[in-house]
Amino acid sequence: MTTATLDWFGCATFRLVTAEGLTVMLDAYLDRVPDAPQSGVGVADVAGGMGPGDWVLVGHSHFDHLYGAERLAASGARIVGSYETVRVMAACGVPEEQLVPVSGGERVRLDDATTVRVLPSLHSCIWSEVSFPAADQVCLGELGVTWQERQERVRAMFAGLPALGQDVLTHLQAASQGERGDGGALVYVLETSEGSLLVQDTVGAWTGVLSAESPDVAILAAAGRANRDGEPVQGSLADFVAEEASWLGPRRLVLSHHDDWLPGFAGAVDVGPIRDALARRAPDTELCELGYVSGFRPFAS
Repeated sequence: MTTATLDWFGCATFRLVTAEGLTVMLDAYLDRVPDAPQSGVGVADVAGGMGPGDWVLVGHSHFDHLYGAERLAASGARIVGSYETVRVMAACGVPEEQLVPVSGGERVRLDDATTVRVLPSLHSCIWSEVSFPAADQVCLGELGVTWQERQERVRAMFAGLPALGQDVLTHLQAASQGERGDGGALVYVLETSEGSLLVQDTVGAWTGVLSAESPDVAILAAAGRANRDGEPVQGSLADFVAEEASWLGPRRLVLSHHDDWLPGFAGAVDVGPIRDALARRAPDTELCELGYVSGFRPFAS
C-alpha cells in the first residue's frame, strides 16, 4: 500500500507528502482573489505544517505561482526555482541559504529517499490574441511573432486587468513582487520511494526534452494557448495535452491551472474535450480529476 498524498489547492499549486513524511510544495499560490473558488487552505495553514527539511518547487515567476513562497519559507523550507524566482525571493528577505537557483539540467536531493530533476520548459503563449481558448478550440497562425510584438501584446493584456474589479486590482497589487516575466519556465521530475512524478505548471514544452521522460504520474497544465518548441501549437489545447501524455506514457494524469483561478480573466476549462482526446491519444493513461485538498494517493496501485 502506498502512502504518499497529493493535494491540489487550485491553479497549479499542489502539496506532495511522501511516504517518509517530506512535504514538497509545487508552486505556492494559496491565497487567491476572494471571488475565486477557494480550497479553504491558505499560506499560513500550509506553512504551519512545514519545517526546515521541507521544500517549495516553483515552476515559474508569475504571481499565480510564486506569490506565497516567501511566507512558506518562513518555516525554514528551501525554495527551488529559476534565477528570477530566487532574485524575487531574496528581495522579499528569504535567506540565501534557503534558495536554490536552477535553470534545467540539475538534480537536487530533497531527503534520503527523494530527489528532483529540473528540466527546461516553456510558458504558454499568453501573448496570443486567443490566450485562453476553450479546450477544443482549434487555434491557428501567429507563427513567427517577434519578441517585441509579444511584449506589446502582454502589456496590453495586463493593462486591462484592473477592469476586472477592485478586489482583483487589490489582489494584483499585493501579489506583485516585481518579477520580470516568467523567469524561464521549469518542469520538475520527482523521484520518490514509491514512484516518479512529473510536474508542469504552464502549457508549454520542448518536445525533445519532455518526450524523453517516462514518469509514473504526470501533472500537466491545461489552460492557455499551448507552446511547442517556442511557437504556438497549431491545434487545440485538448489535443496538445493528450499529445504530451502520449510522449510521457504516465499511468495517471492530473490536470492543473484549469480552474477559475482569476474570475473574469481566464475562466474554468471544460475538461471534457481533454478527456476525449486522451482516450484517443493515450488510452492507457488514467485521467484523475482532483477536487481541492482531496488527499489523492498518486502512486496507489
